[in-house]
Amino acid sequence: MTNNKQIGKWLTDMNLGYPLTIAGPCSAETEEQVLEIAHQLKHSKVTIFRAGVWKPRTRPGGFEGIGKKALPWLQRIKKETGLLIAIEVANAKHVKLALEHDIDILWIGARTTANPFAVQEIADALEGSDKIVLIKNPVNPDLALWIGGVERIYKAGIQNLGVIHRGFSSYRKINYRNQPNWQIPIDFKTQFPDIPLICDPSHICGRRDCIENIAQTALDLQYDGLIIETHHNPDEAWSDAKQQITPNVLHAIVKRLVVRAKKFKDEKFIVALELLRKEINETDKLLLQTLSERMQIVRKIGTVKKERNVAVLQTKRWKDVIKKMGQYASLAGLDVNFVTRLFKEVHQESIRQQEEIVNRK
Repeated sequence: MTNNKQIGKWLTDMNLGYPLTIAGPCSAETEEQVLEIAHQLKHSKVTIFRAGVWKPRTRPGGFEGIGKKALPWLQRIKKETGLLIAIEVANAKHVKLALEHDIDILWIGARTTANPFAVQEIADALEGSDKIVLIKNPVNPDLALWIGGVERIYKAGIQNLGVIHRGFSSYRKINYRNQPNWQIPIDFKTQFPDIPLICDPSHICGRRDCIENIAQTALDLQYDGLIIETHHNPDEAWSDAKQQITPNVLHAIVKRLVVRAKKFKDEKFIVALELLRKEINETDKLLLQTLSERMQIVRKIGTVKKERNVAVLQTKRWKDVIKKMGQYASLAGLDVNFVTRLFKEVHQESIRQQEEIVNRK
């Protein structure tokens, strides 16, 4: 699949000259609503109009979408505005109805991607279709599961593929509705460079105020496009009101976004960059050497604990380490949250190595 450059050809064929922009409401509510939004978007850089027809809700009782009644509305939008149409599908029945109504783009939602049986059902229903299919990351941070979803659709003969990064669920909601975990989509793009990668700032943020920041980060990371929930009256939206923006706000955001060059042509710049990268490579080697030396000490401590029959985890010591690392981080000009996350990973590996020694017979 990685050698098949036809996969991303659908986006190349659009010849946009700028990142793909998909916009529209979280949910299709009324015919008047979707038409109003679409007509406000048609004279912009928006290429694809999105609207939720079937809405999977976390808990029962919420608005679960208008259903197939909305599909003729979307056909009318396509006819009147020229925008391509995208909807979410979660089963074979949805796919059948989408194909019958000539929907251009089908996306598989995060909850569905997490279920291989559901993805396979959709793949079987799509077999032989030339539609564009976008696969959102699964709700949990599992790269293999995401790749598996893409592979199932590809094996059904679908080559017009793309993926959507909408963030990952976590028990603690601190800054975002869904944590970006940028490294996971970066790893995906590294393995599958020809598959277009689209960012969904609306679902990552869960609120309006950080959409532009997340969108810019995505473009800085060379994403191929954005999908942003847009409503003519967001506060009155029937679903996900807090994360939707007006078409005017969308226009302003898109205008301010900066698209970085993906390749360099200036010879002096290339040379300077390569020298700095060599410095980073050497520094990385030192980091790994230091980590190796730390783990050697960790194993010695594990041996002492085994001899004295002492528990591996020493909570007071761990709290002291985290406190000190936070202080050192501030002095070094590093982000405290980053350093804390880093040392939690180091601590987990230290525990693993000590347990290996303590439990060795």
